[in-house]
Amino acid sequence: MRGRRKQAADANPYAAERLVEHVGAMLDALFSPSRNFAPERPLTVALYGAQGSEMDTAPLARALMVHGLELALPVVVRRDAPLAFRRWRPGDPLELDQAGCPAPLDLAGDVTPDLIIVPLLAFDPSGGRLGQGGGYYDRTLEALRAVDRTPPIVAVGLAYATQEMDNLPMDSHDQPLDGVLTEAGYRSAKRISE
Repeated sequence: MRGRRKQAADANPYAAERLVEHVGAMLDALFSPSRNFAPERPLTVALYGAQGSEMDTAPLARALMVHGLELALPVVVRRDAPLAFRRWRPGDPLELDQAGCPAPLDLAGDVTPDLIIVPLLAFDPSGGRLGQGGGYYDRTLEALRAVDRTPPIVAVGLAYATQEMDNLPMDSHDQPLDGVLTEAGYRSAKRISE
């Protein structure tokens, strides 16, 4: 799947710019007033710093800011713990976290995101996700979803359309996605239980 993602990245150098056309549709599907959602504060979206052939998040960050959303980045504070999230804006200083990934400084302030944009190697229509194997996002989503809050935490995969598989095996600890954003559009996950 890493090879497939690398091929997709090489074949679609402008995919990250094209997917921003679908940000409004994604936000409407997830947070529209018709779903009885009226936030008292700006929504916060956690992105990630793309590495290797992962979908670049810079165009998405700009588009989300145009929509009035606040941004955050993940921070690995301990390798066996859920991720923390700190406020972030493009151009803010970064330092390496415990996993060696660029992350906002402590003084940026911790935040609980409303929407987490998740990197992946593959996804399926029911919200299945194949990650890199570290379990960071599964641990994080499990912990955040265990807290009763309105609206609940939403997880959206960011991927190339060609990363879709028919059906991914899911273990009991695997946390499903609520949808996937690709250069072809936004799609809500179609859960088997729905």
